[in-house]
Formats: sequence, C-alpha cells, structure tokens
Amino acid sequence: MKTLCVLQHVEAEYLGLMEDHFESRAIRFHYVRPFTPGGVVPASAEDFAGLIVLGAGPLGIVSGSLVPSLGLELRLAGEFLKRRLPIVGIGFGACLLATVSGGGAEEAPLRCSIETAVRSAPHALGGHLPDRYPVAVYMRDRPVLPDHAVVLAKAMNHEPLLFQIGDNSLGFLGHPGMKAGMIEDLIMAFEEAPAGTANMLAALRHTQGEISASLREIMVGVIKLTHLMEPS
Repeated sequence: MKTLCVLQHVEAEYLGLMEDHFESRAIRFHYVRPFTPGGVVPASAEDFAGLIVLGAGPLGIVSGSLVPSLGLELRLAGEFLKRRLPIVGIGFGACLLATVSGGGAEEAPLRCSIETAVRSAPHALGGHLPDRYPVAVYMRDRPVLPDHAVVLAKAMNHEPLLFQIGDNSLGFLGHPGMKAGMIEDLIMAFEEAPAGTANMLAALRHTQGEISASLREIMVGVIKLTHLMEPS
C-alpha cells in the first residue's frame, strides 16, 4: 500500500472530497502539520510515494504573512522532483510546485471565487479532465509557470487553473475537492478574509454537487497520471 505525504498549513484546508477517492483505492495519506506544536516537515521523501502540498488560507509564498515552513517545504518538494515522485500542489501548493520546478510566484491579493475551468489540452489527465468544471479558489499570490509547464485548464479570463509539470506532477490553483465548511472555517480562523466571501460561499453551496461529480473523473486522471496504482 502506497502512502502520500500531505503538507497541511492551516487546520481548515485539508484534502476534503479527495480523501474518499484515495481511500477507495487503498492509497494512504499522512498529514504533516508543521503549524502545530511538535509538527515538522519530513527530512526526506523516503517512505512516501508522492507529495501533496495543500493551500494555506490567507498565507502567501511571496506576500502577506508567509508560510513559516516555506524553506523546508521547498527543499522537500525538490527531493520529490529529483526522485521523479509525483507532486500535487493546490493553491499555495501550486505556487510552490511552480517555484521548485524552475518557475516562481508573484504577488496577488487574497481572493475567493468559484471559477469555471475550461480544458485547454485535449488529452489532459489522460482524457479524464472534463471539458468544463467548477473549481473553488481561495488563495494569495499566483504561480509563474516555467516554460516547460503544460496548461491543462484555464479560467474564463484565460488564467491557468491547472497545469502539469513533467510527466507526473500537477498544480491546481483551486481546490478540486473543496467543501463549503472549509471556507467557513478559514473565515473564522483568520481576521483577514477576502471581499465577496459571502457570495462565494453561496455559489459554492450551489455548485457543491457538480464539484463532487466532476471530481470523480478528475481523480481517475490524477491517479493515472501520478501512477499511484501501479507497482513500485
């Protein structure tokens, strides 16, 4: 049974709806919480089959209050890339993936929205990425993609929402398995909240069923691309 290392930055941001999809495939995930007393970023990629870097609420990678464990996370992600092990970055994690793979990140304000992602690569995720699907974005800053990145989906304003690095790593600007309760918890946990949060929450509740339905096919593609069901 393979185990994923999941870097969590705030209590409210976790795998959400993605958890059931990993569990149903007997893929274990181990949450690493460096923001808690005694929580530390692993010193090595040893014993893990892949890395998931979650969002960070209002925390940034180049602006605002930065993620305290940023340096250690960059080092760990670099080791996963060196070992050719898959990385899935979500929100802040997408910025970290872009940075460690030769791109970077730039300042952007804390924002929340429900975006319509439009597939921009015909065979994205092995053909399992829907033509259009809703995605919830709650993050600060934005990734600057390296030249070798492949954009798989864009927002209606043509900004990248999903990109691929190499043959097995992905950056999601929005959380593909977001639950409305996660946004509510983020709002309660931090003094800083983006404008329009109430409207975003209403839109998220309205589209929750569609997000869940889209995720079923997206996770088929994610598992296929990351090779997590294949023998080591």
